[in-house]
Amino acid sequence: MKYRQLTKEQFESLHEEFARFLASQKIDKKEWDAIKKDKPNVAEEEMNVFSDVVWDDVLNKTEYLEHFSEKTVNLFKCYQEEFSRIVIKVDKDINLLEQDGFEWLLKNPNDKSIEFFNGSKKYLKERNVEIFDLIEKGSTIAKGELYEYFNRLLS
Repeated sequence: MKYRQLTKEQFESLHEEFARFLASQKIDKKEWDAIKKDKPNVAEEEMNVFSDVVWDDVLNKTEYLEHFSEKTVNLFKCYQEEFSRIVIKVDKDINLLEQDGFEWLLKNPNDKSIEFFNGSKKYLKERNVEIFDLIEKGSTIAKGELYEYFNRLLS
């Protein structure tokens, strides 16, 4: 398995897609129920393969990631060969995980208590594997507004 199996909730929300996936392998509902009952390891493998297909689809489309902590924001732009990263560190008595702290950052990007770092790095592993690793470590897929906003400020 390349990534990790989808959660039960994710499978439930993708039940129609999973049914089509099984159908593409000529497995109908009756046969799937029998496989789950009689060959749980085969059922598990089918779920793993489907999970990898879904993750690859999502990760192929991922352009931006964000990761927030109380005092730091990491913003990533995911290119094909490398990712670019902007790190924002705040040395002030605010919490960036709270709405007030986040709004303060947006309104005061030039405050002397804020440090910016930026750079880029080539992927050491396959692009999607590295993006998935960042997601597993707490990053979320984003639309990129924050990255582009701070990238303009730093340019």
